[in-house]
Amino acid sequence: MTFNHSMNIISIFYLPVCYTILCPTDAEKRNHLLSCDLLSGHHSRRSKCFYACFVFIALFSNMYAAATESLIKQAREIKEEELQRFCGRIVKLLHTKDVSGDTVDSLQRLNLIVSATKYARELPSDLVRKLQTVLRSSSCPEQLQVLSSSIVRESFPPSVHSLCSDPSHDSRTFSHVASVVLTQAGNKEDVMPLCHHLLKSLESRLSDGQIPRHALPVLSKMSTVYPEILTDDEVNLVSRKLVDWLRYASMQQGASMSSGGFFSGPRTRQPAPLTEVDGVVTGDFFTVLCLGQSYTEDQWMNMYTFSMIKSWLLTYDTDGTTNTEPALLIKAQGIHSQHQDDRSEVDSSVMSMVSATSSSSRLLPPKERLREKAFEYCQRLIEQSDRKALKKTDTELQKACIVESVSVMDIICGEDPSYVYRAFPCIKALYGRLNGDLAYARALLPIAQFYLNHSEIAAVDSEAVFCQLFSHCPAEQFNEPLLAFEFVQFCLLNASVLQDRVTNYRQSFPNLLKFLAWNSSGLIAEFVELLPSLIAPDTAIELLHTILDLPCLAAALDLQQRSACYQASDRTAWDQQGAKVAACLDAFRQPSYRGLFLYILRPEAGTGDTIDRLKMLHEILADMAESPRVVRCAQVVPVLLHVYFNTVTQKADEKMMNQLLLVLLERSSQLYNIKTFNVEVQKVFSTHLQALCKLHPPLIVDQSREILELASSPANIYSKEDFYTHVVWVIGEYLSVSYDPRCTVERITSFFESLEAVLFEITQVRQSASPPSFSPRLITVLMTTLAKLATRSQDLIPRVSLCLSKMRTFACSAIVMTCYSEEDTEEIITRAHELINLLKLPNVAQFVLAPSAGGDGPRWHRDTNASLPQGMRAVSGLLHRHSSSLPT
Repeated sequence: MTFNHSMNIISIFYLPVCYTILCPTDAEKRNHLLSCDLLSGHHSRRSKCFYACFVFIALFSNMYAAATESLIKQAREIKEEELQRFCGRIVKLLHTKDVSGDTVDSLQRLNLIVSATKYARELPSDLVRKLQTVLRSSSCPEQLQVLSSSIVRESFPPSVHSLCSDPSHDSRTFSHVASVVLTQAGNKEDVMPLCHHLLKSLESRLSDGQIPRHALPVLSKMSTVYPEILTDDEVNLVSRKLVDWLRYASMQQGASMSSGGFFSGPRTRQPAPLTEVDGVVTGDFFTVLCLGQSYTEDQWMNMYTFSMIKSWLLTYDTDGTTNTEPALLIKAQGIHSQHQDDRSEVDSSVMSMVSATSSSSRLLPPKERLREKAFEYCQRLIEQSDRKALKKTDTELQKACIVESVSVMDIICGEDPSYVYRAFPCIKALYGRLNGDLAYARALLPIAQFYLNHSEIAAVDSEAVFCQLFSHCPAEQFNEPLLAFEFVQFCLLNASVLQDRVTNYRQSFPNLLKFLAWNSSGLIAEFVELLPSLIAPDTAIELLHTILDLPCLAAALDLQQRSACYQASDRTAWDQQGAKVAACLDAFRQPSYRGLFLYILRPEAGTGDTIDRLKMLHEILADMAESPRVVRCAQVVPVLLHVYFNTVTQKADEKMMNQLLLVLLERSSQLYNIKTFNVEVQKVFSTHLQALCKLHPPLIVDQSREILELASSPANIYSKEDFYTHVVWVIGEYLSVSYDPRCTVERITSFFESLEAVLFEITQVRQSASPPSFSPRLITVLMTTLAKLATRSQDLIPRVSLCLSKMRTFACSAIVMTCYSEEDTEEIITRAHELINLLKLPNVAQFVLAPSAGGDGPRWHRDTNASLPQGMRAVSGLLHRHSSSLPT
């Protein structure tokens, strides 16, 4: 059982428990339930797990308050003998009739022990049986049931069959048992008894008149994990029940008991009407946005039903309309209701549309009727969300209901396109109301999803929606983690469609990368997957510069946030940020630097690949280089660069290859000065420099001036040795007439002379010379490259032989011996010796040092008739014969 799977199960079964324990009043229970279920209903698997973890920790807050890191370590390292003794003590405590604090404390400790490891701990069979008894006993305190459920779920052996043998009729106990069964079940046969018991409980009310509200979360999880467990008849049965709970809940508040005063006993108050969030008495059917002091059982089932309706529709509402006449009726009503909806945009009312379809919907089969009632329910919620709530908690609930309602309507329209014409006027009016209100930014995502899925069917222009979405949300709310996660998930889900149909999607990568710059550690996996969809031929180079400038973007966003919080005149607040940050804030508000920050913070691409004053920007932001946010952001850049180059090299043409090489050469010395950042990025550059030149060897000649300029400067060795070494290597490997006929003798000689001068300068042995700060690998690569170039212009062989003959003197000098190990100096001397001997036979040297382009193919190493093995044997014999001819 995976962690994500377990957390999803926890999210289903612990929510009812949490709101029962933590929320004593019906109103608090309702708000907690809806905020949990609605918000978790439209999130991805990952966000559900995060929320489930929060609920799990909240439930066991007493235990986790004391469970420090040291306690968890002790729990993991507890020995088997100690565990067995501790379990025996718990068995004795559980046999007592009274539940003491010692019993609860011991169970909490055992729960920590079994939860602290990745593998299931084996517990004594008598303890497992006793915990199962506690779990199935409705008379036990719920705290003991919760702890027993958690322990049994994490222990070994599995308890699936024993718990399913006699399911409890108590709804609370049933939910705890179901959590264990679904966690440990290996297939649908394991949960089949649970499913049958659950369906029977749904068909009839319990003896005490209560509807089993805890059964719906179990059913939702069961149908999601094992969708084939329900037959068509059972699906229809549940669909009919969901329709009744969703549409026909009572309109009066639940009965509440009140004190009748000193001289009379308690009396039951007359049920009061429900109200809307603005205090007006509810005039239509009950929804989750109807308020009351207490709720009836069918109203609770209404809330549960809406919380699970999305997952139910996604699981079972996939076969479309099966009845022809009702389908035609719906389409006719859709056309008629389109005119009704046009009027509803003015008065923000959907009542006429709801009443027009309510009578005919009874003719539909169960699935189609559920779809119809869910659609009406969502329309009513959208209408209710336009009311001004009296409490802030109800405002948040309105936002969650908008998100869930639009998502459900999107699913319904996807299954039956006739609903599109009824839905779009409502969605358009909703978008017009929410657009521009940052408080409802998250609600714009399901609206955008609706436009993306259905705008073509309804012939509606969606360009303005996506222009607003990609230009304003990331720029203004990049610091909202939940919005950032959902926004990136939206892009991932629709990447292929956005590339084809939304013109400004790829142009908006400067804005999208703001989410990553601010939330780098939490979104790196998503952006690794998303980045290829943002690469377009006309903006690929600008995207590369933007990735390299990502730490600068993080620093600029940080300064932008601080600048918005503190006025320029309030120097005390500025100084409290620290001297370095205060200096950066001053620079951020300087008009002379405004252009630099405007470019880094630009909302879309197209203003230029990079800026000329990049070095100045790095100097301005130098004091922000140690900011934790900037450092974390810098750590994701190498990962993104690998993804970028692996993607772009697959479809880059010759022009783009040249542009990429120029960027590598230019930006290798223009990087934000963050600890280890330059080194890591240059390693990535080195890797992909080789890949680019291998794919297109003429790059060396195309960019010969820039490459020669970099290779001829010894200063580059000390600032970017790894990249410099790879540049020298590709020169020796690909500067050959076999790859490009433009490799003339003059061009080869110019490269040779530049590299010869560099090697001479860095290997000079002088009394005043400083110890070498470069690796022996650089020396060997330079020597080999010079030898390769000499074989292509054999007039250069005497010069390179003279140069190589001096390597022994360099390697054996006292100043070098203090820096290099004996193995390093031996490697330099041996390489020089081998190259000198090889160059004595120029034709063999050319064959070995510069093989043909197919020399790396398998045939050259496996076929004994091929020339390469024979050549290698000849060279080997040559080296053995001249093994005593060491250079002086």
